[in-house]
Amino acid sequence: MNERLKLLRKTLKLSQDAFAERIGMKGSSISLLESGGRNITEQVIKSICREFNVDYIWLTTGDGEMFIDTDDDFIERIDRIMVGEDDARKNLFKALLDASDEDIAAFQRIIDLFASKKD
Repeated sequence: MNERLKLLRKTLKLSQDAFAERIGMKGSSISLLESGGRNITEQVIKSICREFNVDYIWLTTGDGEMFIDTDDDFIERIDRIMVGEDDARKNLFKALLDASDEDIAAFQRIIDLFASKKD
C-alpha cells in the first residue's frame, strides 16, 4: 500500500507537503507512510479516498482502478469546461446535446477506434 500511496501522490503531481495538507497531515508523515516507516491507518485511508476520489479497494489491495468516477465528478468537470475558454470542448458538448442517435452511434465508433489504438 505504501507504493500505491506514493504512486497516487505522484499521479496527482503533489508534493508530500501539499498531499499531506489536503488530508490534514504533515509532509513528514506522508514520507514515513510512503517509505513504510509507519503503517497507514484506516482513518488516513478513508481521508485519502474521500479527498482524492480514490477507490478504497485499489488503495488497500491494488485491484481495480485508482480513481472513482461519479456522476458528480463528471458534472463538475463539464461545468469547469463550460465556464472556461476552451471553445472546442464547449462546442463538442453543445453538438452532442443536439446529436441524433445515428450521430451518437458514429461518435461511439470513433471513440472505440481510438481506444483500440491505445491498447
